[in-house]
Amino acid sequence: MADGAEQEDRTEEPTERKLEEAIKRGDVAKSGEINTLFVLGGFTLALLTTSAQVSTSLVFNLRGFLMNAHLVPSDAGGLYAVGRHALWAGVAAVFLPLAFVVFGALAGGSIQHRPLWTFQPLKPQFSRVSPMAGFKRMFGREAIIQFVKGLIKIAIVGAVASNVLWNERDRLEGLARMEASALLPAVLALSMKLLAGVLAIYAFLALGDAVYQRFSWMKRQRMSKTEIKDEWKQQEGNPEIKARLRQIRTARLKKRMMNAVPTATVVVTNPTHYAVALRYEKGMAAPVCVAKGLDSLALRIRAVATQHGVAVVENPPLARALHATVQIDDEIPVEHYKAVAEVIGYVLRLRRRAS
Repeated sequence: MADGAEQEDRTEEPTERKLEEAIKRGDVAKSGEINTLFVLGGFTLALLTTSAQVSTSLVFNLRGFLMNAHLVPSDAGGLYAVGRHALWAGVAAVFLPLAFVVFGALAGGSIQHRPLWTFQPLKPQFSRVSPMAGFKRMFGREAIIQFVKGLIKIAIVGAVASNVLWNERDRLEGLARMEASALLPAVLALSMKLLAGVLAIYAFLALGDAVYQRFSWMKRQRMSKTEIKDEWKQQEGNPEIKARLRQIRTARLKKRMMNAVPTATVVVTNPTHYAVALRYEKGMAAPVCVAKGLDSLALRIRAVATQHGVAVVENPPLARALHATVQIDDEIPVEHYKAVAEVIGYVLRLRRRAS
């Protein structure tokens, strides 16, 4: 009941991160029928291309052994040599067909998912030895689906094979009367026809199973809204923490600006909505912005400047332009050199008159 309720809560499509983590664990969408199809195809291809070579090799070795059987020593060494020769002859004969089958098995897995190395499935899990979990695996919904699918597959493939053999029933009766030299080609032709029919129908079965396995895998990876929210927090950070960090950074920036206002040469205002404090000393390439702010912060900058005797000049267009284009501790843009130079020159002249 708990598992069912949890599954019902997972109504959201999985994220890319969720799918990547599942793949890293070895949980991928794969169809055993696709692998079987490729193995069967590799066997068919091997039978089609190497059957003559294999039969020739086996006949040659068997004929040589029978013709020279009287020369084989009957002691243990002789029997060991004969056995080893027969073993290597058999390995050499079936190596190429076996390579086709192995390649088919590897290709069947490769087209479904990229190569993956993981030891996650080998880790001990309590669910594998739990009687209740084993009962669910044996009699659960997925087990029933696999059982029904197996019955359908056997029925369809059996029907196709029976139909092919029934159409060749006259030839089957004549196989017993054929000579050995003609028997192998006849059996090969019949086998290829049987395998072609089975492969054709099995391709549709494998394609349908691949689609089902993909759908089942995506359904198994679905997430609840809480899981998506938690994942977003892990990736993007907790919004509350991020807001608190922004508040701390803003507070530190304001404090640093207020400490820098007394060092400013002039504060350009709008007169109450904008305030930009500029500092210029002899030898500097251009004035530097040491503080800026809007509304209440602009009023604070103006108040601190007045308190420390920093000149406050009202120039609304220049204040708005500087606030929009210059950052703290940066030099003013070139396009504002002339206007700022006039303001700073005016302030310096006032200072000289006052002195």
